[in-house]
Amino acid sequence: MKYLLITAIITSQTFIYGADLSTKALLGEAFFNDTSFSQNRTMSCATCHNPQQAFIDTRVNHLASAVSIGDDGTSIGDRNSPSIGYASFTPTFSQDGRIRGGLFFDGRATDLTEQAKGPFLNPIEMNMPSEASVIARLQENQEYITAMQSFYGANIFNNTSNAYTALADAIATFERTSIFAPFDSDRDTNTLSASALRGKTLFRANNCVRCHDDRGSALFTDFTYSNLGIPINTAVRALNNHATDLGLSENPAINNRREEGNFKVPTLRNIAVTAPYMHNGVFATLKAVVHFYNTRDSGGINPETGQAWRSPEVARGLERNDIGNLGLTDREENDIVAFLESLTDAQYKSSSVDKKTVGALIGVYSILL
Repeated sequence: MKYLLITAIITSQTFIYGADLSTKALLGEAFFNDTSFSQNRTMSCATCHNPQQAFIDTRVNHLASAVSIGDDGTSIGDRNSPSIGYASFTPTFSQDGRIRGGLFFDGRATDLTEQAKGPFLNPIEMNMPSEASVIARLQENQEYITAMQSFYGANIFNNTSNAYTALADAIATFERTSIFAPFDSDRDTNTLSASALRGKTLFRANNCVRCHDDRGSALFTDFTYSNLGIPINTAVRALNNHATDLGLSENPAINNRREEGNFKVPTLRNIAVTAPYMHNGVFATLKAVVHFYNTRDSGGINPETGQAWRSPEVARGLERNDIGNLGLTDREENDIVAFLESLTDAQYKSSSVDKKTVGALIGVYSILL
């Protein structure tokens, strides 16, 4: 099935007219790329999740793209916009035993459909005032109305809540297509370089697979939550004045202070092309991330700032297993980075973050942080 992938023009367009809406997934793709669902008609789902770059926010901003700028052009988030590639494999949020699953870094959306509902009404994202206002925008486009009634029934607009859920369901259906999960990286095709092969061995030997499971088709996440001791992104906080990010404990379904500071373990697929890293975008390079894992507790120096690792934002409940003092050499760190680079989907290999971009990010980070 052919999809539109029309993200290149999202900054100037409002409605998508004349698109093929013959399937629910194609309708969802049109919704995903349509800026009319934001208050000022400047932002779509694809704005922060660009299909041309592994579904991340590729806009350059004054915060080294650590977080995203909202539809109003001024609102600043506090968390990095994560890739939504392979998100369809995320299990439903569950507290049976160890907490796992759910969407967003705190799991507050149970599934893809619930996740798709969130950004439209978030005041620092698309900033629409209500579900009704979103559906009113949809109904300005007769082609959308016809397609919605075809897939969800002639009376779908009789109930605003049902129509809003249907809109989100169409987006979720698009997000379940193979565009988001082709499984065609070097790791999948067994074409790893010598360095990546060494990195693969180190990845397993240092038990990275405990959270980033590499078995079978491998999603490289177990969908659980951990506190890695990530430092505050001071540049972001200086501008948004956000309170301490308590991670999982900010999920309304959680009432346990022991979950403070825990964030969802992300997939590592396409990690090489989805900088910056961690839930707050505090690291610009994979090298810095691996070095943090290696030296967090052993006096390591942040290679991006030349300074010691700063204190964690939430110090209680830190993950101590397989992180902090791994004793890896510089070459071994580089080999792990090479292995992580081998997890890039084929379609993104030519669009990998270039060296000039990385250099610019590091330069901004060294100034801001």
